[in-house]
Amino acid sequence: MARDDLAHIPPPSKNLYMNVQSTAQWENPLLTVQADMITLTILRADANPSPVGKGTLLRPVAARKDVVSIRLSDLAEALNAVPRDAWPYGRVVAVEEAHNAPKQVLPQIRRNIESTMQTLSDLGIVADEWNDQKPVGVR
Repeated sequence: MARDDLAHIPPPSKNLYMNVQSTAQWENPLLTVQADMITLTILRADANPSPVGKGTLLRPVAARKDVVSIRLSDLAEALNAVPRDAWPYGRVVAVEEAHNAPKQVLPQIRRNIESTMQTLSDLGIVADEWNDQKPVGVR
């Protein structure tokens, strides 16, 4: 079961992710829910612990980022495959609606977000909901 496989990821640590104010700063997995799929963004940990050159041309953040499109039905399997070093905040993911989606698909996106939240709950993963690249409500 995927929940058992995710047990090696520690519980979420609010003191690590509560101060994150934009999805660009988010370091855990990020789910962008669309009408027909989910985009999973994974940021691997920097293998070099030195702050020298971090984020520059020699060590770009984009080189550590993977973006994968998945079906909602494959969400549990995809999250189970995310490497342990991509969960620095613990077992929490950011969930956002697709940007600039046409008005006619918004009800389907909302249904998919509800299904995503249920899947995350079943897996024991905390969902941190975002809108317009900002956290939603009280965190």
